[in-house]
Amino acid sequence: MRPSDPVRLTPGKRVLFLTKDPEQIRAQLAGTLRLTMDDVRVEDLLDDVNTDAMTPAWVCFRHRPEDLALDAYAGLVVAGKRLFPTRALMDGNFEVIVSGLRKGTGSSRETAVQAEKWSGIRIAVAASFAPIHARNNVNQGVLMADHAVLGRLQRGEAVPLAEFTKGWDPLTQLMIREGGLFPFVKALRAGKVTLPPRETPPRPMNMAEKIYAAHLEGPGARHVKPGDSIVVRVDGGYSHEFTTAQVDYFLTQEYGEGYRVANPSKFAVFEDHLIYATGVPRMAPFADQIETLRRLQREFQRKTGVRDYSARDGVSPGICHQVAREQFIEPGDLILATDSHTCMGGGSNALAYGVGAAEYAEIVHSGLAFTEVPEAIRFELFGRLAPGVMAKDVILHILATYAKRQDTLDRVMEFGGPGLASLSMDERATLANMATECTAKAGVVEGDEVTVAWIAAHRKDLTPDAIRRKLVRPDPGAQYAGGVHRIDLGAIVPMVATPGDPDRGIPSDPTNGADVADLGDVAIDIAYGGSCTAGKADDVDAYAAVFAEALAAGRRVAPGVRFFLQFGSEEVEAYAREKGYLDVFEKVGAEVIHPGCGACIGCGPGVSEREDQVTVSAINRNFKGRSGPGKLYLASPATVAASAVEGRIRAWRPGAFRRA
Repeated sequence: MRPSDPVRLTPGKRVLFLTKDPEQIRAQLAGTLRLTMDDVRVEDLLDDVNTDAMTPAWVCFRHRPEDLALDAYAGLVVAGKRLFPTRALMDGNFEVIVSGLRKGTGSSRETAVQAEKWSGIRIAVAASFAPIHARNNVNQGVLMADHAVLGRLQRGEAVPLAEFTKGWDPLTQLMIREGGLFPFVKALRAGKVTLPPRETPPRPMNMAEKIYAAHLEGPGARHVKPGDSIVVRVDGGYSHEFTTAQVDYFLTQEYGEGYRVANPSKFAVFEDHLIYATGVPRMAPFADQIETLRRLQREFQRKTGVRDYSARDGVSPGICHQVAREQFIEPGDLILATDSHTCMGGGSNALAYGVGAAEYAEIVHSGLAFTEVPEAIRFELFGRLAPGVMAKDVILHILATYAKRQDTLDRVMEFGGPGLASLSMDERATLANMATECTAKAGVVEGDEVTVAWIAAHRKDLTPDAIRRKLVRPDPGAQYAGGVHRIDLGAIVPMVATPGDPDRGIPSDPTNGADVADLGDVAIDIAYGGSCTAGKADDVDAYAAVFAEALAAGRRVAPGVRFFLQFGSEEVEAYAREKGYLDVFEKVGAEVIHPGCGACIGCGPGVSEREDQVTVSAINRNFKGRSGPGKLYLASPATVAASAVEGRIRAWRPGAFRRA
């Protein structure tokens, strides 16, 4: 439905403020407290309200939006008790929901927006929005505004719709005015709206701009700049069993049961995210819903003919992001998929990022995407990492330094410089993977001979020369709105992010590699190595190196600690077997798991079961409740393995272990 112009608050409808005081939230839900912007300061509102809190994993086992809405904000928990009981938002008669900075961080779950919309929310107010979440709001027709606009609305003012489209590119403004992605596409095909012309003259372009420019659809200028509204051809994408049923739902709603996919060979489905979910006690009650999602994905695959990466005999081929880079992502590609860590493909010199289920549905239907060219920020790497330091430490440093002050927000993070040559493809993939934790649009790593050699080794259908011709590098004089920042790899030390957010990184003491400054003596119950971020071959090398040294010193995983090691793909598991690592892992006391997602999304071995448990993990995010109710610290694979042996969080340097 198209929004009214001007926009007014509906008489009798309410505004919900997500304040830092949980009792105020409870009182608003109960109807005993009504707040306005005159009562609340922006700093009183919750920051970083993440999509895991809005629709935790178990809520996402439902694929119909009206069912998702029943448990909107089920992940907001205080002292073990939900702030939002079932139907609380739906029955509260709210049409506006208000929070602080960075609304919608974390996963790309469009379910978060749907849970709000189908509960009656038509306006989301925040100081800033995470980029994927903002796009999902646009696609679903939920208006976004800042706190000043809300103040005007609450004073009874009729606010022009232009205030809600301000700052967006012309194409997105059209989408907002039409009421969302699907109404916009219908209006476009009916000739009721026209695409804005492309008029950017030739200019030096950064890598993301060059990839977009190479994929432009239709007539017009062949160069782009930040803010341009463009339509681009997509090289490929994928969904998984957490999202495919929703893709089918939206396609059926918009195009009927007989819908078709434009280029099925370019798209894929993966059975990876829920492969171990029913083995987690708190997920067992949802076994039937999980099986429904699996069944609906299989039906979607048979109906559309997209590439099939289903589990065989209960074993997944691997995590979608890892398998995609092994098997079909190439330099210069534009890859869009229904997961926020799609940006991992940027390690292969591609432009890749996550989109919501509705946007992906339109992409697979037409092969096209409607987007705005984002700004960029460049990181020039020089030097090389010290022993025991990994790319995970680099990105935790960037999170604590640049992302924390929002330098990376909604920008493409570009990685290059002479130090890049010292980083393997797996380490580059780590940098690109966690661009989403930086609330960036994507991460793109320059292509070089390391890129060529790695892809050629994995893709026998491509010659090195063919890969080399695809490499993308920035033009001399390319512009970066976020600036160019030099990072001395040799100055990076092991980092540990404290519970709550990946940007809470604390460096280890460079004079004593065993200590993490200001962290204190943190005993652990669980150590987890795996996920798309840390289940690659190089990560397995790091686990094996630490554990081999521990065994040589007569050490094993510490008593009372469980160490879980999960491979990112079948290829990585085969690599570990060929290298003889499985024997090392068995001797040290590690619990080895076949490929797939798991503890990272609270759906597999390695999740905490109690609030008093402490986990150190190599996954990518540590929001409250993400991987169980306990406290979750983030670190590199090397630090996680060393901590498992020590029984407390410790960084690792070669030769660190002494005989027990």
